[in-house]
Amino acid sequence: MNVVLGVTGCIGAYKAAIILRLLQKSGFQVYPVMTAHAQEFISALTLEKLSGHVVVTDLFQDHNTSIEHISVARAGDLLLVAPATANILAKFAHGIADDFLSTLYVSTTSPTMVAPAMNVEMWRHPATQNNVGILRERGVHIVEPESGYLACGEVGEGRLAEPDLIVREVERVLRAPQTLKGRNVLVTAGPTIEDLDPVRFVSNRSSGKMGYAIAEEAERRGASVVLVSGPTHLPPPARLEFVPVRSAREMAAAVFDRFPAVDVVVMAAAVSDYQPAEFVDQKIKKECQTLQLSLVPTPDILRTLGERKQSQILVGFAAETTSLREYALRKFDEKRLDLIVANNVAGPDAPFGSDSNRVVFLTRDNEEQLPLLSKKEVAGRLWDRIQSLVNLNSR
Repeated sequence: MNVVLGVTGCIGAYKAAIILRLLQKSGFQVYPVMTAHAQEFISALTLEKLSGHVVVTDLFQDHNTSIEHISVARAGDLLLVAPATANILAKFAHGIADDFLSTLYVSTTSPTMVAPAMNVEMWRHPATQNNVGILRERGVHIVEPESGYLACGEVGEGRLAEPDLIVREVERVLRAPQTLKGRNVLVTAGPTIEDLDPVRFVSNRSSGKMGYAIAEEAERRGASVVLVSGPTHLPPPARLEFVPVRSAREMAAAVFDRFPAVDVVVMAAAVSDYQPAEFVDQKIKKECQTLQLSLVPTPDILRTLGERKQSQILVGFAAETTSLREYALRKFDEKRLDLIVANNVAGPDAPFGSDSNRVVFLTRDNEEQLPLLSKKEVAGRLWDRIQSLVNLNSR
């Protein structure tokens, strides 16, 4: 398989040579493309000798064909830009094609992956974050920059991800086994919000990152995916059906409506257990020192699915603060689950809002303790486990 490696102008450009070599070791042919500013940090000759291919550096250099950007775009199974500066992210997001690399992007029909690298304030700037959001919604794969000591002397996020991580992401995208092709999957994610009055509500700290990673991994493996999500700050993933909901009742309605048509349900959402007994249509005024709230249970979505399931695989999550295994197995039995994912949300690896998680996969007869992993890696491990259950049910 062929990877077109775009290199842009920042100090992290020297790592492009390492990325190129690692891609080759993984069996990829690499075709380098460099911007003019990239050549201030690393020479085109270096990447040419390493790759064995002429490095394209100019839209108007002496090519074999007058439409080189089209031929390079068609030759690549993936366009990888590493490092990707704030400038190239802006060009890609807004379709500006004023050099070879940006013209190549708007000519490419294959998947695109970018690994941003820049100063921490440049990365945090609303313009950059907006551009990254546009690219995500368009289906571009983002390899998030890491936090650490930056070339400018500051400390924070913005450092180019490690080359081996970038190459693993390339392998993940290009060599994903289509083990779920033909399967219909439903994933829930995020919190639910139970309104008390027009300005107040009951909710929890779920960021939705775990559920979104699970949905994206299922789609990558070929499944037809529905993601039912409570309110989060995450952009809806591309290439799957996205159903936004607010309350537990709305989530229940969306899930129950789609349940008969799916093969697997992964309930990763942190559904509120209680809701206010009544909604007050005007803001509750502060008229006394204490306020007593009457709460009633929300619909138990997972229990209902367990009662209704036929041949579906049903996976639940147990977020606990004590007695993790005991409470998780109780939930496993009560909800008639096929697998439960348990984690401690009170420890040092508390997952709320973070990009990593430490979980245990549990059934009545088996237990698998995972180390601290990124949520994307947890999602991959989870689908490996679910796949074995799907195959078992298919016999």
